Amino acid sequence: MHIREVTVSDAEVIAGLLASFGYPGCEEFIAAKILAQIAHPDARLLVAASGDGVDGFISLHFVPQIALAGDFCRISYFCVAEDKRGHGIGEALERAAAALAEERGCDRIEVHCHSRRSGAHRFYQRQGFAESPKYFAKVVG
Repeated sequence: MHIREVTVSDAEVIAGLLASFGYPGCEEFIAAKILAQIAHPDARLLVAASGDGVDGFISLHFVPQIALAGDFCRISYFCVAEDKRGHGIGEALERAAAALAEERGCDRIEVHCHSRRSGAHRFYQRQGFAESPKYFAKVVG
């Protein structure tokens, strides 16, 4: 397994991973989203690739902070194929994310993870994440 930047040819497998996480219907627009993220200077999209193809991916956004010395990195999506979990793929992707965050001057990584994903919560806790209740959301449009 190795961690690499995504390519648009990864679109189908990423759409499949997202569907397995409850985000069906991405096939129609995923390639455009991947191209937009590749082109965005404050975004990175990584995959864990093996001989079997792509086993997982992580989508990152770097957010500059005006009132704090360090910026933050936001994990927007993080999926590992169900049959590949427990093999260190998630840990490798998270380590790569942490290294990129540090390179970009970030002093923290944030992630929103639905309460129903208890296994993911345990994973994040093992990686050193701590729960923070200060999150608000507003739907626009």
